Amino acid sequence: MTTTPGLIARLSSHPAPVRRAWHPAGRAATWLGMSAAVIGGLALLHGPRPDLAARLQEENFCLGCAACVATGALAALAAFLLSLPDRSRLWLLLPMPAAALWLASVGYGCLSHWVPLGDAAIDPAEAWRCLTTLVLAWVPLSAALFWMLRRSARLRPQGAVLAASMAAAAATASAMTLIHAFDASAMILAWTAGAAALVLAADAAIGRAVLRPGRTQAGISTAS
Repeated sequence: MTTTPGLIARLSSHPAPVRRAWHPAGRAATWLGMSAAVIGGLALLHGPRPDLAARLQEENFCLGCAACVATGALAALAAFLLSLPDRSRLWLLLPMPAAALWLASVGYGCLSHWVPLGDAAIDPAEAWRCLTTLVLAWVPLSAALFWMLRRSARLRPQGAVLAASMAAAAATASAMTLIHAFDASAMILAWTAGAAALVLAADAAIGRAVLRPGRTQAGISTAS
């Protein structure tokens, strides 16, 4: 039977090379750059919403957009910080104020610009375009984020998964807000809140499989 000193001596005699993980801020900035490229490509593909110039003159719309972008950026940073075992769990609170402001602006917009929808108001073609935007934004951004998190050394995957899900949801909502004008109807709830819930649920399910503790790479150290 191997004793503890013997095990330590055996492990230390052939140490595996350790590669320092990239700093969380650098990884978050890289993912945000990828997000901007994906959203910009979708805007070129589908074209921006026709009332974008007018909506940018509205304080609540600009505040909501800024809060949405801030939520994605701060949640991405929190995900990479939480993926390291020496960082506090309190980093999960980093994007919460921005997320609360974003959701509050969406709710205010729904209440102040509510327009009842009849059966003829729902355009199937436009709904399909919105679904296409959702998928084309969510799939690459979520895949890239979890791929960047896959080798992070961590003992608490739940916080990283939740923060990553929030980042993907905010980035997807940003793309939809830029391209689709649903804020004056019930469809803002179906696509903004619904899309965020879908992203959170799907990413949480994927994250538990991809980022489970058994897949942690022992050869990766924490970032400075």
